Amino acid sequence: MVPKIKIILFLSIILCFGCSKNTKHQNELGHETSPYLLQHANNPVNWKAWNDKTLQLAKDKNKLIIISIGYSACHWCHVMEEESFENDSIAKIMNENFINIKVDREERPDVDNVYMNAVQLMTGSGGWPLNCIALPDGRPIYGGTYFTKEQWEEILLNISKLYKETPEKAIEYAERVTEGIQKSELITIRKDTADFKDTDIKNAVSNWQQNLDTVYGGSNRDIKFPMPNSLEFLLRYSYQFEDKSIKNHLEITLTKMAFGGIYDQINGGFSRYSTDKKWHIPHFEKMLYDNAQLVSLYAKAYQNDKKELYKTVIEETLDFVKHELTDQNGAFFSSLDADSKNAENELEEGAYYYFTKQELQHLITKDYSLFEDYYNVNDFGLWEKDLFVLIRNSTNVAFADKHNISTDLLSSKVKNWKTILKKARAQKAKPNLDDKVLTSWNALMIKGYTDAYKALKNEDYLKIALKNANFILKNQLQKDGNLYRNYKNGKSTINAYSEDYATLIDAFINLYEVTLDEKWLTTSKKLMDFTLENYLNKENNMFYFTSNKDQKIISRKVKVDDNVIASPNSILANCLFKLSLYYSDTNYNKISNQMLHNMKDDVLKSPSSYSNWLNLMTNYTRPFYEVAIVGAKASVLKNEFQENYIPNVIIVGSTKENASVPLLKDKYVTDKTYIYVCNFGACKLPQTEITKAIELIQK
Repeated sequence: MVPKIKIILFLSIILCFGCSKNTKHQNELGHETSPYLLQHANNPVNWKAWNDKTLQLAKDKNKLIIISIGYSACHWCHVMEEESFENDSIAKIMNENFINIKVDREERPDVDNVYMNAVQLMTGSGGWPLNCIALPDGRPIYGGTYFTKEQWEEILLNISKLYKETPEKAIEYAERVTEGIQKSELITIRKDTADFKDTDIKNAVSNWQQNLDTVYGGSNRDIKFPMPNSLEFLLRYSYQFEDKSIKNHLEITLTKMAFGGIYDQINGGFSRYSTDKKWHIPHFEKMLYDNAQLVSLYAKAYQNDKKELYKTVIEETLDFVKHELTDQNGAFFSSLDADSKNAENELEEGAYYYFTKQELQHLITKDYSLFEDYYNVNDFGLWEKDLFVLIRNSTNVAFADKHNISTDLLSSKVKNWKTILKKARAQKAKPNLDDKVLTSWNALMIKGYTDAYKALKNEDYLKIALKNANFILKNQLQKDGNLYRNYKNGKSTINAYSEDYATLIDAFINLYEVTLDEKWLTTSKKLMDFTLENYLNKENNMFYFTSNKDQKIISRKVKVDDNVIASPNSILANCLFKLSLYYSDTNYNKISNQMLHNMKDDVLKSPSSYSNWLNLMTNYTRPFYEVAIVGAKASVLKNEFQENYIPNVIIVGSTKENASVPLLKDKYVTDKTYIYVCNFGACKLPQTEITKAIELIQK
C-alpha cells in the first residue's frame, strides 16, 4: 500500500506537469502602463522601470546597469526580445550581473536622448532597440543597437568580467564618454551683431541640393525617411525664392511618396520609412507623428497648387487616423505595430499589408489586368518570394490615357478596388495598437488637422482638432502651468519636456488662426512664459529638454537639430518670433533672434539637419507680414485668405471691437470689415478684398 502522503505528492506532480510552461514569470514591468514595457513584462529578464528606486538599487548593489530602449511598434525590438530577452540562459546572465532597465523612448525621450548620444559617440550611429551598459551611477561604458543572441551574450560576459576584474578601466572609459556627452551639449552665446542674409540661405540650399534624389525625390540614400519639416521648408523656399528646381524636386518627392508602398494604398496613412530608393517597401510601423506632419505638408502643398493627389492623401490619411488612432475622448494614440500575425499565426513584419498575386487574382475578379498594371503586381511591385506591396508609378491622367478610359471611370474603379481590398484586409489580424497618448504628438496632430482645414475647409477636421485641444487642456495642463507628457488608462503622468510645450504652443497658435478664438493665443502665451521660466538657459538663451524640476541624467540635454520632428529649440524660436508680433513683445523677438544667431554657423553648414532654423532665418531675411482681419465678416475673409499658400504671414482677427490682442488695437470700424497688411507693426492701407490684400504681400 502506498502511503497517503506519497499519493498526494504524486498527484500534485501530475496535476502540475507543465505548470512552468503555462504560468509565465512576470517582472516589475507588469505594473507599468506603457504598451512597450508591458510587452516585456513576461520576459525571464528581471526588467525594472527607469525610476529613482531602480537607480538607487544599482548603486546600493554596485551593479552595472543595462538600459534597453525601444518602442512598441519597433520591429527589431521585437526580434531582439524573441532572440535574447525571452531566452532563459541570456536572462540568467543579465539577472546575475546587471540591474536591467527597460525604457519606452516615447514616454521618456529624456533618457533616450542621453543614451542615444552616448551610443552615437561610441559607434558613430544609433537606432532602436538601443542597448547601453552603464556604471551603477548611470554613466555609459558600452552601447549599440540590435545585437544577435550570440553577440549579446559575448558582450554581457566581457563587460561584467571587465567591471569585476578591472573596474578602474570601466570608470575611466565612462568618464571620457560622459565628458563627450557634456561637451556636445555646449552651445556658446554669440555676442556679435546678428546678420542674416538671403545669400547665406541660397548657398545653404544649393549645397543641400547636391544630396537630393532627382528621380524618386527625398535624399539620395538607399533608406528613405520622409523628413516632413525639411520638405516643408523646401516648399516655402521654392515659393519665396522662386526656385523652380527645388519646386520640381518637391513635386517629385510628394508624388513618389504618395505612389509608394510607404503610403498605404488601401487604408491611407504613411509608414515610418522605406528600405529602398523608390519609397516601396517600408518598415511597416505607422506613427502618429509622421502622419500628423505629413498631413500638414500635403495640405500646404495643396494650398500652393491644388493637385488632386495631395487632396486624396490628406483625406485618406486623416481617415486612417480617425479610425485607427483616435480615442472616443478625442485623444490620439501613438502608433500601429510593424508586425502582425500571418496566416500561420506567427508574428511577421508587414503581414497585414502585403498580398500574394494569387490572393489578388481571387479578390479582383473584374478588370484584374487593369488593376495589376495600376498597382504594379509585377517585378516593380514585388517585395520578396510571391509577396507584393502595392505601388503606383503613373498619374491617373497618364494611366487613363494609356488604357483609353476616362479619369472618372478610372477613379470609380480604383475606389471599388480599395473597397474590396479593405474588406479582405479586415479579415487579417491587425497590428497591435500603442494606445498611450503623448502631448507633443497630439499637438502635431492638432496642427495637421488645422492645416487640413485651412486647405480643404472640411468642418469635421476643425471639430476633431478642437476636441483634442480641449482634451489636452482638461487632462494634460495643470493649474500651475505644468504639462504632463503622457496619458494612459485615464491617468496623466510624467512631467512634460520642452518638446511638449513647443509643439503645443505651435499647435495652439495655428488653432487661433483658424478659429480667431483668443483662448488659444492667450494659452500659447502662458505656455511660452512658463517654458521661459522653467526650461531656458539664461546664459545662452537656449532651452533645455528637461525642466528645472526634473532629475538630471548625466547631463541636461539641449536639442537643437531638426530631425523627423523639428527640435524643441527651433520650434520655440519660431513661436517666439510669432508671439513677439502678436503681442508687440520685444523680449520674445530678442530671444528668438539670439537663438538663431547662436545656431547660424551650424545651420548654414548642415542645412538639412536644421531646416526649421532656416525657416526662421527666412522670416528675418524676407518680408514677413501680420494680416489683421477685423469686422463682422472676419471669419469668412479669413477662410478665403487661408485657401492660399502664403508662408510668410501670421493671421489675427476679430468680429468685435474689444479684442485684447495688441495687433488688433484701433483697427475695428463699425459696419466695415477691413484687411490690414502690416510689416512689424507698420500697416499699409486697409483693404476690403482678399485678392487686393494678397497683392500687397506678393509685391
